[in-house]
Amino acid sequence: MAITYQTTLPDPNNSIGNAGQNTGLEDQHVGYKSVKLSSKSQIMKNRTNSGRLITRSHGSHTWNINITYNPMTRAEFEPIYNFLLNRRGGLDPFYVSLPQYRVPQDSTFAAYALADLTRIVVDESSGVAAGATKFKIDGVLEAHVISPGDLFTITDGSDSSHTKAYRITQVETNAAGTFESAPPPAVDERIIHFVPGLAKSVTNDAQMNFHNPLIRVILSNDVQEYSLGVDGLYQFSLNLEEAQP
Repeated sequence: MAITYQTTLPDPNNSIGNAGQNTGLEDQHVGYKSVKLSSKSQIMKNRTNSGRLITRSHGSHTWNINITYNPMTRAEFEPIYNFLLNRRGGLDPFYVSLPQYRVPQDSTFAAYALADLTRIVVDESSGVAAGATKFKIDGVLEAHVISPGDLFTITDGSDSSHTKAYRITQVETNAAGTFESAPPPAVDERIIHFVPGLAKSVTNDAQMNFHNPLIRVILSNDVQEYSLGVDGLYQFSLNLEEAQP
């Protein structure tokens, strides 16, 4: 029987077995002590002789992640370290699930999104061009709250290489005073604003992933090291950077 390998950094929700399979004992996997997420945009700034500021984007956007662990026993440490060694430094990308973005902030909407992962889709008949920073979605209910700060990814049947992660900054609804677009979204629609701009164009009805959006990353440093204390516990941290195909 073929192995379904674990491609997400092991944590309590993403276990790994001795063969590298995506099943194992969840209680052997530890969470993170701290997570640092950085949004890196390449912006060029120039000033004229009169002091006028001119800015423009001249490169891609990248999420950078720093993860620190609490001291670990060997049983807790080995699955994580061996998973990373198997990526051969920055050669092989993998995915990471960040606990603060695993589910949407609104519990009712989170349960709805989890019940059917395919029900929320892009609602733009002509698709959405690369670089766009907002678009309309449908498949939600009137009472659902999609909150600024939620993370999402997109599954587009026309482009399986679109793995970029996006963070919502504003949400337009049908309620008075909460939309700027004309016509306003319907009660089962939202217009979401997000950063960064779309890395690739998106087709109509592409699936929106609000539950457990994964960030595709590589190790920033090809040297991975740990410290072992006199108490027999392992000290470890790692730096990651987003890696699109």
